[in-house]
Amino acid sequence: MKKADHSGHRDRLRAKYLAQGIETLAPHEVLELLLFYAVPYRNTNDIAKNLIDRFGSLSSVFDAPFDLLVEAGLTENQATFLKLIPDTTRLYMLDRHENASKIIDIYSLSETLPNRFIGKEDTEHVMLLLLDSKGKEVFFGEVSHGDFNLASISIRRIVRLALNHNAAGAILAHNHPSGYAEPSKADFKATEAVQQALKMVGVELLDHFIIADHDCVSMAMSGLLEI
Repeated sequence: MKKADHSGHRDRLRAKYLAQGIETLAPHEVLELLLFYAVPYRNTNDIAKNLIDRFGSLSSVFDAPFDLLVEAGLTENQATFLKLIPDTTRLYMLDRHENASKIIDIYSLSETLPNRFIGKEDTEHVMLLLLDSKGKEVFFGEVSHGDFNLASISIRRIVRLALNHNAAGAILAHNHPSGYAEPSKADFKATEAVQQALKMVGVELLDHFIIADHDCVSMAMSGLLEI
């Protein structure tokens, strides 16, 4: 007998999660979505519902002993996959909240940030560093490339990232392929616009670093950024 094709349902559930967030999914849908990656060819909706019915809740499924998960009908690989969820979550929380190495020393960024632009010297790249209220890094990534001006950067994206990561502070950095690290008029104008937008959502723009080759100028430390 030919197996049912559930790919359409899987695509719809993935799309729902990506577009609306995990909070919009029922507990069995969360488990079903996770099981997509451990059970490639079967309908994981029924498996998820049966597991929650058997153990009582989503968290109870994750906390169930390995042998009981196998007894419930999962293979050893599938049971191992589910046991990884709480274990990985624990390590994630420890790393995020108790990892002292994630605390950013703003005063040493001028020495370390240029290394993050290696290989990007030919074009301007704009990086965003987000910090929580304790000064720990919660995000670092490129938010745009091309000229740093109001036409090329997405202030809405920067604000959205800050909100998504519950950031308290933000630091911008971008490079000048020209080799001169002095901020331009466009840099000042765009920086002020980002600063005001972040201020509206309670996030402080702590600094903006301009990088050229191995030279790095801090707008805050140079008195060029009002904070």
